[in-house]
Amino acid sequence: MKHIISVTVENKFGVLARVSGLFSSRGYNIDSLTVGVTTDPDISRMTIVVRGDDRIVDQVMKQLDKLIDVIEVRDLPIEHTMSRDLCLLKIRCSDSTKRTEILELVNIFDAKTIDVGYETLTVQITGTDDKIDAFIKLMKPFGIIETARTGIAAMAREFNDVARYNREWSI
Repeated sequence: MKHIISVTVENKFGVLARVSGLFSSRGYNIDSLTVGVTTDPDISRMTIVVRGDDRIVDQVMKQLDKLIDVIEVRDLPIEHTMSRDLCLLKIRCSDSTKRTEILELVNIFDAKTIDVGYETLTVQITGTDDKIDAFIKLMKPFGIIETARTGIAAMAREFNDVARYNREWSI
């Protein structure tokens, strides 16, 4: 089962190494890891996607919570979470017919053309994993030269936060 873990940490040297080290030392694979500064420059948010049963993820979260510089650890429920990934694809398109077909698919998927060359077209697509995977599958027959993905950025929907605060404050 896929889990999205949100970890709020102090923005300090070595925190990423400690967090990723915790996963590797226990033999857990990270599917995706993104890190970015929050509105407070002293705090960063890590979004970690892992696969495993609830028991394993619960164990990982407890271990994360014990790390120095970790402020908060949350398992974001997939059904109440907004998540997006960004992907760049460099696609071979040596003739105008292929270029037109690719541009039509780019439009259908609400992607963006960010570079046009004589032999290649570079596209940016954002969305869910499923959307990006479907787009990549459609681009394969044209010839994908290069792919770069950012990993998932995620946050809980407002409904989830309201429910959590109601529990914490007994409202």
